[in-house]
Amino acid sequence: MAKGAVGVMIILVVLASGWWGLQRLPTQYNPFIPLTLDDPPGTFTRYKLHKLAQQPQRCIALLKQARARGMISWQAQRDVAGPCPLNNVVRVERFGAVGLSSRFLASCPLALRSAMYIHQHAAPLARRLQGSALTRIDHVGSFACRNIYNRPEGRLSEHATADALDVSGFRFANGQRITIEKGWRAGGKTSAVLKALFQESCLWYGTALGPQYNAAHAGHFHLGVRGFGLCR
Repeated sequence: MAKGAVGVMIILVVLASGWWGLQRLPTQYNPFIPLTLDDPPGTFTRYKLHKLAQQPQRCIALLKQARARGMISWQAQRDVAGPCPLNNVVRVERFGAVGLSSRFLASCPLALRSAMYIHQHAAPLARRLQGSALTRIDHVGSFACRNIYNRPEGRLSEHATADALDVSGFRFANGQRITIEKGWRAGGKTSAVLKALFQESCLWYGTALGPQYNAAHAGHFHLGVRGFGLCR
């Protein structure tokens, strides 16, 4: 057999072996298998979540699956034109057993990331550390047609496309309420719970900013879609 033919055969064998191996990888480690609601956080899950911004139909299909499983309640909203156009947005009403201080507008990727974060991590983590079920998430809004830090010039904030939620506190079945503004530096269990919840959020969102980032975030967690794992 000619050397050229042998080389081609080797390449084909390597490619076939690689494809065989990919088919046997767990879904969370295979970038070619579509995202599922049970995929744990990790590099490839974050990559698949990031891609959903360009896959609106796939994102809505997953959001419908999440609603059918009781992970999230939401209502579709009409697209909005203007200086801050909104496309494929939904109004989130609650996350399963976890309520909200008020409903909020969210892009599909924000709603889906939030449902997976709360279902897989925030709710079970809060129960384990706090000793009581998480019943409500307090927030100070999602959509706002403005630039970053309300500056007159500059790029639009993630809030201008409903791609970010500002979480201000958490409430529990035992009646306790902890706020980020007062609890982050309080020490003890309260501080530990908030810092654990923030660290887990970093696994799901493209951008997660908390009180350690700057004074503008002293009272809330900014959880956004843009970026690829910024956590401060």
